[in-house]
Amino acid sequence: MSTEYPDSRKRRITALPGMLALALTLVPGLALAQDAPELLTQDNANILWTLIAAILVMFMQAGFACVECGFTRAKSAGNIIMKNFLDFGAGQIVFYFLGFGLMFGTGSSLLGLSNFGLSGVADADLPWSYTFWFFQSVFAATAATIVSGGIAERTKFGTYVLVSLVVTGVIYPISGHWAWGSLYGDAGWLESTFSVAFCDFAGSSVVHSVGGWLALAGALVVGPRIGKYDNDGKARAIPGHNIPLAALGVFILWFGWFGFNPGSTTTADSSIGLIAMNTSLAAAAGSLAALAVSWLRFGKPDMSMTMNGSLAGLVGITAPCATVLPGSAILIGLVAGALVVLSIEFIDKVLRIDDPVGAVSVHGVCGAWGTLACGLFNTDGGLFFGGGLAQLGVQVVGVAVFFVWAFGTGLITFTVLKKLMGLRVSEEEERKGLDISEHGSEAYSGFQIFTVE
Repeated sequence: MSTEYPDSRKRRITALPGMLALALTLVPGLALAQDAPELLTQDNANILWTLIAAILVMFMQAGFACVECGFTRAKSAGNIIMKNFLDFGAGQIVFYFLGFGLMFGTGSSLLGLSNFGLSGVADADLPWSYTFWFFQSVFAATAATIVSGGIAERTKFGTYVLVSLVVTGVIYPISGHWAWGSLYGDAGWLESTFSVAFCDFAGSSVVHSVGGWLALAGALVVGPRIGKYDNDGKARAIPGHNIPLAALGVFILWFGWFGFNPGSTTTADSSIGLIAMNTSLAAAAGSLAALAVSWLRFGKPDMSMTMNGSLAGLVGITAPCATVLPGSAILIGLVAGALVVLSIEFIDKVLRIDDPVGAVSVHGVCGAWGTLACGLFNTDGGLFFGGGLAQLGVQVVGVAVFFVWAFGTGLITFTVLKKLMGLRVSEEEERKGLDISEHGSEAYSGFQIFTVE
């Protein structure tokens, strides 16, 4: 999200340019709109563009659900779908009453202290505020749903409800204020403390790394799935049950990302084309790099790694999508695609942390890479473009801050919930699958699900 968000209320114009103005003169029905100039303002163009982008980002939730469901086992598919519904069902409510104010309210550079439930917003500002709230709420849901993938197939549903509420209501909004507070209220400390502002245009760190590091904390506290590691600690593959479904999810996410990144302008202007181009180029490069690296390492071009490579490229370009050239976007995607393969292997085999969908690597690690990439490739201030170390130094601070905050608060949250109400289902329930044990029904009714542990 741009930290130089223009106050569109001060930039009214009398009519939209170009083809729209011509259409108003040629089509009699549309010409009536000339009597209502308030319909033809930059304000309304911004509202329309931001709303469309928010709808695209909301559709990404379906993509996350498909990816997580496809990469895990059939016996817990329904539980995964329920968690993704929960992220919106409960997450949007708590973000309305609490999270939005903490993230964008006035008060201090550390957290907002106003605008809870949009209270105090002037009537004249409400049309934009409704749209801006909706756009931000779907970002909050994205941060929460990343967590569910890292702790899939062994976590109590009731406990996850509380995790989602804490993430969307407190953890994500407070750190979001540090980098994006000036979009609506007071500037956050990462925006105002240093000689150059922290750069994270659409959320490589604010959204993705926060979600990824929370997933890391959750996976550590809840522990690996039964059968993931043998008695010697050697990792064993637990294949996902529906790779085509996961592939559909990746394509949905790629599609929705054109709302995530270009929509973060929150302004209908000429910059959105470059942002969309950079976004897609990085995704394409990420998929190719992951394909190549997995082919070299495993002897075959791995399907799940290639899909995660696309997502890695998308996450990596999210921070610098508006501030780099297309050639740089390709390089950023290539690094992200290679990095995600190596990171998944390292976390799985060396750290012995069970992350069923690669959430930590895709979102945490590649989100950090994308944030650092701003300091390297930004055309204004990037190290490779003659900008020196100032921007890169701020980016390093930002990466460290978001890791400490998200991983630290994640460890506290998961540990407290584990002690208070339990975090993990019983061994018997896990073996049966969470669909039966947690929800009393099956995602694939009528099919006998056999699982070899």
